[in-house]
Amino acid sequence: MESFDFVFQSPFAVLQRDGFPMRGSWGERFFKNDNPIVLELGCGKGEYTVGLARRNPDKNYIGIDIKGARMWTGARQVNDEGLANVAFLRTDIELLPNFFAPGEVSEIWITFPDPQMKKVRKRLTSTRFLALYRQVLADGGPVRLKTDSPFLYTYTRIMAETNGLEIKVQTDDLYHSGMADEILQIRTFYEQQWLDRGLTIKYIAFVLDAATALVEPEVEIEFDTYRSFSRGQIQCPELCNPKVTTKQK
Repeated sequence: MESFDFVFQSPFAVLQRDGFPMRGSWGERFFKNDNPIVLELGCGKGEYTVGLARRNPDKNYIGIDIKGARMWTGARQVNDEGLANVAFLRTDIELLPNFFAPGEVSEIWITFPDPQMKKVRKRLTSTRFLALYRQVLADGGPVRLKTDSPFLYTYTRIMAETNGLEIKVQTDDLYHSGMADEILQIRTFYEQQWLDRGLTIKYIAFVLDAATALVEPEVEIEFDTYRSFSRGQIQCPELCNPKVTTKQK
């Protein structure tokens, strides 16, 4: 990974001491343009980061994950193809403000994260993380979630509705919705696994503004159960439509 000049790994101690030199100047110092910067959080093998970059040369893409072994696959593809609008950053998502200045990011993708059904603070679409994204995302920038999890999709929709965030698009069955355009049809390694097991893919995109006071919804959502199945079993159709009970003050 250290041999790639588009992969950045900044040890926490160095980051705390010296800061990140390109914070606020990714476009000028690395990409050499002023095109919009798009992040993929928890990018894994980087399939979406690379796929988006191939299709949109007028945008810059940065895949972020803490596990370098995963990113190696995408980094190798970028190197082999000579893509100039891609970078990878190995860090914790909680440290985003250390790497990006306010408003430096135009858009955020979250693809197939752990739904963290028992730990709302670790859920990447929780209000805790939205408050973090606000520190780097341009006012009114979109946050896009693609997931196999009925739980996370339902939670994210209710979270956006509770806070009055504009939902641009939502579907609990992307590939039978008629909206699976070229970008949305990019498939990650994990996504293909879920599709092969007969699961539906969910997609929701909402606008994150700078002014709305974020409130974590008090909500009870039926947990996903298919994750405990063996790899060969198929999710029952009814599991894609969980019962939802909301408790809002």
